Amino acid sequence: MEIRDGLGLSPRKAAYIRFICEKEGQVRTNDLAARFSVDPSTVTKTISELVDDGLLTHTPYYGVRLSDAGRSYAAFLVKRHRILSLIFTHFGLSDEQACDEVSRFESLVSKDAIDRMCCAMGHPRQGVCGEITHDTGCLDHVR
Repeated sequence: MEIRDGLGLSPRKAAYIRFICEKEGQVRTNDLAARFSVDPSTVTKTISELVDDGLLTHTPYYGVRLSDAGRSYAAFLVKRHRILSLIFTHFGLSDEQACDEVSRFESLVSKDAIDRMCCAMGHPRQGVCGEITHDTGCLDHVR
C-alpha cells in the first residue's frame, strides 16, 4: 500500500502501525491485544488485513513487523502526529493536551495538508514528542 493521500487506513489500523513502529521490531499478537484492550482474534483479523495491504510481515508464533512499505507509512503517521501536535502547542495547549487532541482527529488529515503545513512552518525538525522527518512530499512544496 502506498501512502497517496494518507487516508487509506482506519484510525485503528493506523494506531497498530504506529505502535509496531514504536516497538522497533517484532510485536506479538498478545502485545497488540493488551495495548488496545481487544480480543486476540480481533488483532489477528486486523494483522491479516495489514499483511494483505503489504504493510506488515507475519511470522507465525513470533509476531509481526513492519515491511518496507509499513515503515514508510509509519514515518508518515508519526510525522502527521508531530506536525499537528506542534501546531496545537503554538495555540496554547500543553504538549500532553496537544497529543491527546490530535489523536482524536489526525486520521482525517491528508498527506497533502500535512506537507503544506510542514512547509508553511519552515520544515520544523523537532515536534513535541520527537524528531520530525521530512520527505520529498513536503520538501517539494514551495511557500
